[in-house]
Amino acid sequence: QMRLVQSGGGLVQAGGSLNLSCAISGSSQSIGDVGWYRQAPVKQRELIARIDSRGNLNYPDSVKGRFTISRDNAKNTIHLQMVSLKLEDTAVYYCNFHRYFPRAGDYWGQGTQVTVSS
Repeated sequence: QMRLVQSGGGLVQAGGSLNLSCAISGSSQSIGDVGWYRQAPVKQRELIARIDSRGNLNYPDSVKGRFTISRDNAKNTIHLQMVSLKLEDTAVYYCNFHRYFPRAGDYWGQGTQVTVSS
């Protein structure tokens, strides 16, 4: 059974930096995309960074140039480095494994709060 466990996050002032990590277990036979999503109060969950199964990176304009996703295959961990944080980056952040093979499915981390203060 695949499991995603997040660490990092917390409170930071605007303009500061934070790092998030996500350890993935039970995925050795799986193929899929890995990514980070966030959900702010009264808003839908949105994709903010993704590495697809071919290694292509994808970011929405709202975080491009400020957020960086990386993957450590040896440790089965993905990271999200966030710099120049803005008030509007405040949200609960989730890591995700979108599996294609052997069976389609979405697996999520437990979520971690990121709060950017003025």
